[in-house]
Amino acid sequence: MSSKPLPPLDHIPANIAAVEDYAAYARERMTPSAWAYIEGAAADEVTSRENLAAFQRLRLQQRVLTDMAGATTRLTLLGQQFDYPIFLAPVAYHKLAHTTGEIGTVQAASAMGAGMVVSAQASIRLEEIAASAHTPLWYQLYIQPDRDFTLQLVRRAEAAGYQALVLTVDAPVTGIRNQEQRAGFALPADIQAVNLHGSMAPAHVAQPGTSPIFGSTLLTGAPTWQDVQWLVQHTRLPVLLKGITHPEDAELGLDYGAAGIIVSNHGGRTLDTLPATIDMLPGIARAVNGRAPLLLDGGIRRGSDVFKALALGANAVLVGRPYIYALAAAGAAGIAHVLHILRTELEVTMALAGTPTLADIGPHSLSTLTRAVGQYRLTA
Repeated sequence: MSSKPLPPLDHIPANIAAVEDYAAYARERMTPSAWAYIEGAAADEVTSRENLAAFQRLRLQQRVLTDMAGATTRLTLLGQQFDYPIFLAPVAYHKLAHTTGEIGTVQAASAMGAGMVVSAQASIRLEEIAASAHTPLWYQLYIQPDRDFTLQLVRRAEAAGYQALVLTVDAPVTGIRNQEQRAGFALPADIQAVNLHGSMAPAHVAQPGTSPIFGSTLLTGAPTWQDVQWLVQHTRLPVLLKGITHPEDAELGLDYGAAGIIVSNHGGRTLDTLPATIDMLPGIARAVNGRAPLLLDGGIRRGSDVFKALALGANAVLVGRPYIYALAAAGAAGIAHVLHILRTELEVTMALAGTPTLADIGPHSLSTLTRAVGQYRLTA
C-alpha cells in the first residue's frame, strides 16, 4: 500500500531526542487516571521494570569495515511486505491519550509505512480505522464467551481488509493492577470499547480484589487450545498467538494451527514476576525453529533493543507504551516521530554491527562477554 505524507511536526517539543523523552510530556497531558491505565502494570510491576532492564543487560558486538552496500531493513511476514521490523502493538482506548484516538495512530503508521495491530478494545470502530489506513493492519482478538459474537468480529475484520488476526491468549482474567486501583481508574463516559458492543462480556475482564474468581462465572467460556483450532478453521486470515512465554506453548500453538507466535508478557500487565520477554525469547525461538514468524513485545525503547531481539530469534517487534506517550504529547506527528527514531537507531546499530540486512543479525551480533556470563541462553 502507498504511504501518506508525514504529519506536520510542529507540535513536537524541540528537546525530544529519544523515545523515552515523550513520557514526561505525556504524563503532563493525560489525566492521572488515564496515566495509571497506560503506564501501570500488574501488582508490584516487577515484570514491567524487568522488560526494560533485561535489554540493558545485553551487550552488542561491533564489527568494522563491512561492505554495507545495498543495506536494508525490509522483511516479509505472512506474505506481507514491510519496510522495517517495528509494529505498533495493540493498546486499548487511544482516546485516553488524544482526541483523535486510533485514527491519529493509523495515520502515523501509514505515513511511516509501519504495520499496526488494532486493539480489540479500540475506542473507534475497526471499519473506520481501516478506512483511514494506508499500511497493513492486523486485528487483535480475544475469544469471547459468546463464540458467535467472536465470529462476527472476525467477519468484520475480514471484510474491512485486515490481513491477520492476533489472538491474545495470556489474559483470561485481568491482572491485579494496583496503580489503576489507587488512581480510581474508570473510563470516561465518551470512551468505550465500541467494537465489543453487543457482546456478553469480554472473557478477559475481571475485578480482582473485589471477589473470588474461582467459584464465580468469570472463567466460564474461557478459551482453550481447542478454541485456537476452532478460530483457525473459521477464518481465511492467518492467526498469530500473542502472550506466549513458554516454549511448549509455542509448539502447541503451531500444532493447533497458529501462523505465528508473539512472545509477550502483556507489558507486565497480567501476571507479575514473569521474566522479561527478551530473556524468554531464545528458548521459544529454539522451539519454533523457523517454522513460523516469531515476534516480541515488551520493553522496546531503542532501535538497539529491536536489534537485540532480532539477534535472539525474533523476526520483528511490537512497541506499545512509547507510541501512546507520543500520541498524548503530539498526536499523530508524535507517533511518526517515535517510529522514525526507532528505525533510525536500528539502522545505525546495524551499520555499526556490520549487518547489512536483517538476515545478517544473529547470536554472533551479541558480545561474547555477554554470552560468557550467561545473560542469555539459546536453550529452553
